[in-house]
Amino acid sequence: MLFYALKRFGVAILVALSVSVVTFSLLHVSGDPAAAMAGESASEEDIEYVRKHYGFDRPLPVQYADWAYRAMHGDFGQSIYLKRAVSGILAERAPTTMILGALALSFALILAIPLGVLAAMFPNTMIDRFALTIAVVGQALPSFFFALIMIIVFGVWLRWLPISGHSSWLNFIMPSIALGYYATPAIMRLTRAGMMDVMSSDYIRTARAKGLKPRVVLFKHALRNAIIPVVSLSAVQLGFMLGGSIVIEAIFSLNGRGSLAWQSIQRSDFEVMQAIVLTIATFYILLTFLADLLNAFLDPRIRVS
Repeated sequence: MLFYALKRFGVAILVALSVSVVTFSLLHVSGDPAAAMAGESASEEDIEYVRKHYGFDRPLPVQYADWAYRAMHGDFGQSIYLKRAVSGILAERAPTTMILGALALSFALILAIPLGVLAAMFPNTMIDRFALTIAVVGQALPSFFFALIMIIVFGVWLRWLPISGHSSWLNFIMPSIALGYYATPAIMRLTRAGMMDVMSSDYIRTARAKGLKPRVVLFKHALRNAIIPVVSLSAVQLGFMLGGSIVIEAIFSLNGRGSLAWQSIQRSDFEVMQAIVLTIATFYILLTFLADLLNAFLDPRIRVS
Protein backbone atom coordinates (compact mmCIF):
# COMPACT_ATOMS: atom_id res chain seq x y z
CA MET A 1 0.00 0.00 0.00
CA LEU A 2 2.84 2.38 0.86
CA PHE A 3 4.59 1.78 -2.47
CA TYR A 4 1.34 2.36 -4.35
CA ALA A 5 0.70 5.58 -2.41
CA LEU A 6 4.21 6.86 -3.14
CA LYS A 7 3.81 6.03 -6.83
CA ARG A 8 0.48 7.86 -7.06
CA PHE A 9 1.93 10.78 -5.10
CA GLY A 10 4.79 11.07 -7.58
CA VAL A 11 2.31 11.18 -10.46
CA ALA A 12 0.30 13.86 -8.61
CA ILE A 13 3.43 15.99 -8.17
CA LEU A 14 4.25 15.77 -11.89
CA VAL A 15 0.69 16.71 -12.83
CA ALA A 16 0.75 19.65 -10.39
CA LEU A 17 4.03 20.85 -11.91
CA SER A 18 2.55 20.68 -15.40
CA VAL A 19 -0.54 22.57 -14.24
CA SER A 20 1.61 25.30 -12.69
CA VAL A 21 3.49 25.78 -15.97
CA VAL A 22 0.24 26.00 -17.95
CA THR A 23 -1.30 28.37 -15.40
CA PHE A 24 1.71 30.67 -15.53
CA SER A 25 1.77 30.57 -19.33
CA LEU A 26 -1.87 31.69 -19.58
CA LEU A 27 -0.84 35.14 -18.42
CA HIS A 28 1.53 35.59 -21.36
CA VAL A 29 -0.35 33.73 -24.11
CA SER A 30 -3.09 36.36 -24.33
CA GLY A 31 -0.60 39.16 -25.05
CA ASP A 32 1.49 41.65 -23.14
CA PRO A 33 0.32 41.47 -19.49
CA ALA A 34 1.88 44.86 -18.72
CA ALA A 35 -0.19 46.56 -21.42
CA ALA A 36 -3.37 44.82 -20.26
CA MET A 37 -2.76 45.80 -16.64
CA ALA A 38 -1.90 49.40 -17.51
CA GLY A 39 -5.15 49.90 -19.44
CA GLU A 40 -6.07 50.99 -22.95
CA SER A 41 -5.32 54.67 -22.36
CA ALA A 42 -1.88 54.07 -20.82
CA SER A 43 1.19 55.60 -22.40
CA GLU A 44 4.37 53.74 -23.25
CA GLU A 45 5.97 55.11 -20.10
CA ASP A 46 3.13 53.75 -17.99
CA ILE A 47 3.35 50.34 -19.63
CA GLU A 48 7.09 50.24 -19.11
CA TYR A 49 6.66 51.18 -15.45
CA VAL A 50 4.14 48.37 -14.95
CA ARG A 51 6.45 45.94 -16.75
CA LYS A 52 9.36 46.74 -14.44
CA HIS A 53 7.22 47.01 -11.30
CA TYR A 54 5.77 43.52 -11.71
CA GLY A 55 8.96 41.99 -13.11
CA PHE A 56 7.64 41.28 -16.59
CA ASP A 57 10.94 42.49 -18.06
CA ARG A 58 12.77 39.47 -16.63
CA PRO A 59 13.25 36.19 -18.55
CA LEU A 60 10.21 33.92 -18.43
CA PRO A 61 11.99 31.05 -16.61
CA VAL A 62 13.03 33.48 -13.88
CA GLN A 63 9.49 34.84 -13.61
CA TYR A 64 8.07 31.32 -13.38
CA ALA A 65 10.58 30.21 -10.74
CA ASP A 66 9.83 33.26 -8.61
CA TRP A 67 6.06 32.87 -9.02
CA ALA A 68 6.12 29.13 -8.29
CA TYR A 69 8.31 29.61 -5.20
CA ARG A 70 5.96 32.24 -3.80
CA ALA A 71 2.88 30.14 -4.66
CA MET A 72 4.27 27.12 -2.78
CA HIS A 73 4.55 29.35 0.29
CA GLY A 74 0.99 30.65 -0.10
CA ASP A 75 1.99 34.01 -1.56
CA PHE A 76 0.03 34.68 -4.76
CA GLY A 77 0.90 38.35 -4.95
CA GLN A 78 -1.43 41.32 -4.68
CA SER A 79 -4.72 41.93 -6.43
CA ILE A 80 -4.35 44.66 -9.02
CA TYR A 81 -7.94 45.83 -8.58
CA LEU A 82 -8.57 45.31 -4.86
CA LYS A 83 -5.01 46.21 -3.73
CA ARG A 84 -5.02 43.35 -1.24
CA ALA A 85 -3.14 40.09 -0.82
CA VAL A 86 -4.62 37.44 -3.11
CA SER A 87 -4.25 34.72 -0.47
CA GLY A 88 -6.46 36.71 1.92
CA ILE A 89 -9.11 37.23 -0.75
CA LEU A 90 -9.17 33.52 -1.61
CA ALA A 91 -9.39 32.58 2.06
CA GLU A 92 -12.47 34.77 2.46
CA ARG A 93 -14.23 33.32 -0.59
CA ALA A 94 -13.20 29.65 -0.20
CA PRO A 95 -15.69 28.55 2.52
CA THR A 96 -18.75 29.45 0.44
CA THR A 97 -17.54 27.52 -2.60
CA MET A 98 -16.37 24.55 -0.53
CA ILE A 99 -19.70 24.31 1.28
CA LEU A 100 -21.57 24.55 -2.01
CA GLY A 101 -19.44 21.84 -3.62
CA ALA A 102 -19.71 19.48 -0.63
CA LEU A 103 -23.47 19.87 -0.40
CA ALA A 104 -23.93 19.47 -4.15
CA LEU A 105 -21.87 16.27 -4.21
CA SER A 106 -23.71 14.95 -1.16
CA PHE A 107 -27.04 15.56 -2.87
CA ALA A 108 -25.83 13.81 -6.02
CA LEU A 109 -24.57 10.76 -4.10
CA ILE A 110 -27.64 10.48 -1.88
CA LEU A 111 -29.90 10.56 -4.94
CA ALA A 112 -27.80 8.65 -7.47
CA ILE A 113 -26.44 5.67 -5.52
CA PRO A 114 -29.80 4.39 -4.16
CA LEU A 115 -31.40 4.90 -7.57
CA GLY A 116 -28.55 3.05 -9.25
CA VAL A 117 -28.80 0.16 -6.81
CA LEU A 118 -32.58 -0.10 -7.17
CA ALA A 119 -32.35 0.08 -10.96
CA ALA A 120 -29.81 -2.76 -10.94
CA MET A 121 -31.87 -4.87 -8.53
CA PHE A 122 -35.02 -4.47 -10.64
CA PRO A 123 -33.89 -4.15 -14.27
CA ASN A 124 -36.41 -3.42 -17.00
CA THR A 125 -39.11 -2.52 -14.50
CA MET A 126 -40.87 0.74 -13.66
CA ILE A 127 -38.21 1.44 -11.02
CA ASP A 128 -35.46 1.07 -13.62
CA ARG A 129 -37.30 3.29 -16.10
CA PHE A 130 -37.95 5.90 -13.41
CA ALA A 131 -34.25 6.02 -12.52
CA LEU A 132 -33.23 6.28 -16.16
CA THR A 133 -35.77 9.05 -16.70
CA ILE A 134 -34.26 11.07 -13.86
CA ALA A 135 -30.83 10.49 -15.40
CA VAL A 136 -31.91 11.61 -18.86
CA VAL A 137 -33.63 14.74 -17.53
CA GLY A 138 -30.61 15.61 -15.40
CA GLN A 139 -28.26 15.19 -18.35
CA ALA A 140 -30.40 17.28 -20.70
CA LEU A 141 -31.42 20.05 -18.29
CA PRO A 142 -28.80 22.84 -18.01
CA SER A 143 -27.91 23.75 -14.42
CA PHE A 144 -28.66 27.44 -14.88
CA PHE A 145 -32.12 26.72 -16.33
CA PHE A 146 -32.93 24.31 -13.51
CA ALA A 147 -31.75 26.94 -11.03
CA LEU A 148 -34.04 29.57 -12.55
CA ILE A 149 -37.00 27.15 -12.40
CA MET A 150 -36.38 26.51 -8.70
CA ILE A 151 -36.07 30.24 -8.01
CA ILE A 152 -39.43 30.91 -9.65
CA VAL A 153 -41.21 27.99 -7.95
CA PHE A 154 -39.67 27.83 -4.47
CA GLY A 155 -38.42 31.38 -4.12
CA VAL A 156 -41.03 33.55 -5.87
CA TRP A 157 -44.28 31.56 -5.91
CA LEU A 158 -44.07 29.49 -2.74
CA ARG A 159 -41.55 31.70 -0.87
CA TRP A 160 -40.10 28.68 0.91
CA LEU A 161 -36.42 29.41 0.27
CA PRO A 162 -34.26 32.54 -0.10
CA ILE A 163 -33.06 33.21 -3.63
CA SER A 164 -29.83 35.13 -2.93
CA GLY A 165 -27.08 35.57 -0.38
CA HIS A 166 -25.28 33.09 1.86
CA SER A 167 -26.20 34.18 5.39
CA SER A 168 -28.10 30.98 6.25
CA TRP A 169 -27.95 27.28 5.43
CA LEU A 170 -31.25 27.74 3.63
CA ASN A 171 -29.42 29.81 1.02
CA PHE A 172 -27.46 26.73 -0.06
CA ILE A 173 -30.39 24.37 -0.67
CA MET A 174 -31.34 25.44 -4.18
CA PRO A 175 -27.77 26.09 -5.39
CA SER A 176 -26.66 22.67 -4.11
CA ILE A 177 -29.55 20.90 -5.84
CA ALA A 178 -29.00 22.79 -9.09
CA LEU A 179 -25.27 22.03 -9.10
CA GLY A 180 -25.56 18.46 -7.83
CA TYR A 181 -28.39 17.33 -10.08
CA TYR A 182 -26.18 17.67 -13.14
CA ALA A 183 -23.73 15.13 -11.66
CA THR A 184 -26.47 12.68 -10.68
CA PRO A 185 -26.96 10.92 -14.06
CA ALA A 186 -23.32 9.88 -14.47
CA ILE A 187 -23.07 8.55 -10.91
CA MET A 188 -26.41 6.76 -11.16
CA ARG A 189 -25.60 5.06 -14.45
CA LEU A 190 -22.17 3.99 -13.24
CA THR A 191 -23.65 2.59 -10.02
CA ARG A 192 -26.32 0.72 -11.97
CA ALA A 193 -23.81 -0.75 -14.43
CA GLY A 194 -21.41 -1.72 -11.66
CA MET A 195 -24.10 -3.37 -9.56
CA MET A 196 -25.48 -5.36 -12.51
CA ASP A 197 -21.98 -6.56 -13.37
CA VAL A 198 -21.14 -7.49 -9.77
CA MET A 199 -24.47 -9.22 -9.03
CA SER A 200 -23.80 -11.70 -11.82
CA SER A 201 -20.34 -12.58 -10.48
CA ASP A 202 -19.42 -16.00 -9.14
CA TYR A 203 -18.56 -14.77 -5.65
CA ILE A 204 -22.06 -13.26 -5.27
CA ARG A 205 -23.62 -16.59 -6.19
CA THR A 206 -21.30 -18.26 -3.69
CA ALA A 207 -22.28 -15.81 -0.97
CA ARG A 208 -25.96 -16.51 -1.63
CA ALA A 209 -25.33 -20.26 -1.64
CA LYS A 210 -23.70 -19.97 1.78
CA GLY A 211 -26.99 -18.61 3.11
CA LEU A 212 -25.90 -15.06 3.80
CA LYS A 213 -28.66 -12.54 4.33
CA PRO A 214 -29.63 -10.53 1.25
CA ARG A 215 -28.63 -7.21 2.81
CA VAL A 216 -25.19 -8.63 3.68
CA VAL A 217 -24.72 -9.82 0.10
CA LEU A 218 -25.92 -6.50 -1.25
CA PHE A 219 -24.00 -4.05 0.93
CA LYS A 220 -20.92 -5.97 2.10
CA HIS A 221 -20.09 -7.90 -1.06
CA ALA A 222 -21.82 -6.31 -4.05
CA LEU A 223 -21.97 -2.59 -3.31
CA ARG A 224 -18.43 -2.43 -1.94
CA ASN A 225 -17.01 -3.62 -5.26
CA ALA A 226 -19.48 -1.76 -7.46
CA ILE A 227 -18.79 1.53 -5.68
CA ILE A 228 -15.07 1.62 -6.59
CA PRO A 229 -15.44 3.44 -9.94
CA VAL A 230 -18.03 5.73 -8.32
CA VAL A 231 -15.37 6.95 -5.87
CA SER A 232 -13.12 8.09 -8.71
CA LEU A 233 -16.03 9.67 -10.55
CA SER A 234 -17.15 11.50 -7.39
CA ALA A 235 -13.69 13.05 -6.99
CA VAL A 236 -13.81 14.22 -10.59
CA GLN A 237 -17.34 15.57 -10.17
CA LEU A 238 -16.42 17.49 -7.00
CA GLY A 239 -13.50 19.11 -8.79
CA PHE A 240 -15.82 19.97 -11.66
CA MET A 241 -18.33 21.49 -9.24
CA LEU A 242 -15.71 23.65 -7.54
CA GLY A 243 -14.36 24.83 -10.87
CA GLY A 244 -17.70 25.20 -12.63
CA SER A 245 -19.74 26.91 -9.92
CA ILE A 246 -19.37 30.34 -11.52
CA VAL A 247 -22.82 30.39 -13.10
CA ILE A 248 -24.62 28.98 -10.04
CA GLU A 249 -22.89 31.42 -7.70
CA ALA A 250 -23.79 34.30 -10.00
CA ILE A 251 -27.46 33.26 -10.20
CA PHE A 252 -27.87 32.93 -6.43
CA SER A 253 -25.50 35.82 -5.54
CA LEU A 254 -23.17 33.58 -3.56
CA ASN A 255 -19.95 35.37 -2.72
CA GLY A 256 -17.60 32.48 -3.45
CA ARG A 257 -14.60 31.75 -5.62
CA GLY A 258 -16.76 31.25 -8.68
CA SER A 259 -18.08 34.80 -8.56
CA LEU A 260 -14.57 36.02 -7.73
CA ALA A 261 -13.24 34.32 -10.87
CA TRP A 262 -15.87 36.02 -13.01
CA GLN A 263 -15.14 39.41 -11.44
CA SER A 264 -11.41 38.93 -11.93
CA ILE A 265 -11.88 38.16 -15.62
CA GLN A 266 -13.92 41.34 -16.06
CA ARG A 267 -11.31 43.41 -14.21
CA SER A 268 -8.27 41.75 -15.87
CA ASP A 269 -7.01 40.94 -12.38
CA PHE A 270 -4.36 38.46 -13.51
CA GLU A 271 -2.88 37.66 -10.12
CA VAL A 272 -6.27 36.57 -8.77
CA MET A 273 -7.11 34.57 -11.90
CA GLN A 274 -3.82 32.70 -11.75
CA ALA A 275 -4.32 31.88 -8.07
CA ILE A 276 -7.88 30.62 -8.62
CA VAL A 277 -6.89 28.37 -11.51
CA LEU A 278 -3.88 27.00 -9.64
CA THR A 279 -5.70 26.33 -6.35
CA ILE A 280 -8.69 24.66 -8.01
CA ALA A 281 -6.40 22.49 -10.17
CA THR A 282 -4.31 21.55 -7.12
CA PHE A 283 -7.43 20.64 -5.16
CA TYR A 284 -8.63 18.59 -8.13
CA ILE A 285 -5.32 16.69 -8.18
CA LEU A 286 -5.53 16.12 -4.42
CA LEU A 287 -9.06 14.73 -4.74
CA THR A 288 -7.95 12.33 -7.48
CA PHE A 289 -5.00 11.19 -5.36
CA LEU A 290 -7.23 10.53 -2.34
CA ALA A 291 -9.74 8.69 -4.55
CA ASP A 292 -6.94 6.43 -5.82
CA LEU A 293 -5.91 5.62 -2.25
CA LEU A 294 -9.50 4.88 -1.23
CA ASN A 295 -9.97 2.61 -4.25
CA ALA A 296 -6.76 0.76 -3.37
CA PHE A 297 -8.08 0.29 0.15
CA LEU A 298 -11.42 -1.05 -1.09
CA ASP A 299 -9.87 -3.31 -3.75
CA PRO A 300 -6.40 -4.72 -2.92
CA ARG A 301 -5.98 -5.81 -6.55
CA ILE A 302 -5.45 -2.17 -7.53
CA ARG A 303 -2.31 -1.94 -5.38
CA VAL A 304 -0.42 -4.43 -7.52
CA SER A 305 -1.63 -3.16 -10.89
